[in-house]
Amino acid sequence: MPDRNLAIELKLLIEAIYLRYSYDFRDYSSASLKRRVLLALKQMQCENVSALQRRILYDPQAFMELLQYLTIPVSEMFRDPSYYLALREQVVPVLRTYPSLKIWIAGCSTGEEVYSMAILLQEEGLLERAILYATDINPRSLEQARKGIFNIEHMGQYTGNYQRAGGKRSLSDYYTAAYDSAIMDKSLKEKVTFADHSLATDSVFAETQLISCRNVLIYFNKPLQDRAFGLFHESLCHRGFLGLGSKETVEFSGFAERFEAFDKQERVFRKL
Repeated sequence: MPDRNLAIELKLLIEAIYLRYSYDFRDYSSASLKRRVLLALKQMQCENVSALQRRILYDPQAFMELLQYLTIPVSEMFRDPSYYLALREQVVPVLRTYPSLKIWIAGCSTGEEVYSMAILLQEEGLLERAILYATDINPRSLEQARKGIFNIEHMGQYTGNYQRAGGKRSLSDYYTAAYDSAIMDKSLKEKVTFADHSLATDSVFAETQLISCRNVLIYFNKPLQDRAFGLFHESLCHRGFLGLGSKETVEFSGFAERFEAFDKQERVFRKL
């Protein structure tokens, strides 16, 4: 019975969030949501989910705090270096054929992937003719992404990733060290538009040649994954590219027949 009560409380909490704040977590993985909400209960010192629901309904700041647990921004620059190497060696030659480029980083979190993509494009001579759309549902994460300031302690790991991803220079060329922070070069974000966007509720806003949405769909149930794939398919130009996380695939989805595997191992697909 306690587990059943918890399931009911979780369902009511997610419905309350949708009705009060228009954030739609109703089709997120129930196991993932349960884990994140239980962590939030402990950190926010609420005795149960119902108490948390009451609190967030009347306190928008409490909801914003809860949102940090529901979205859990976890990222790193050039995460899965072989993915970026595949983009550099296999996708970039095709991107060169376009007079201008629009690239969508969906679920950009705190911006590490955005700056990784901008660096890659700059090294390949494509950043000048590109527009990058960086979107996320978490306003705090977006603000951090806009600032482009990261913990200097992480830059050693990021440098290793960058080198394995085929980096042509030194990663330190792209940031300034100040105290305990690494401040990314302003030139990298001149071509970036940061915007609030939900794959659960919002629609397509541009035609793109490449969409990179990595380690986001694993938190969605199948209907929401299919909704996201529908948005990506609609947004991509003919033969445009879709990059996913290492545990994600468009195969077995409702859009499996509308994409082909371009680099199956690195989870790069191409619109048919």
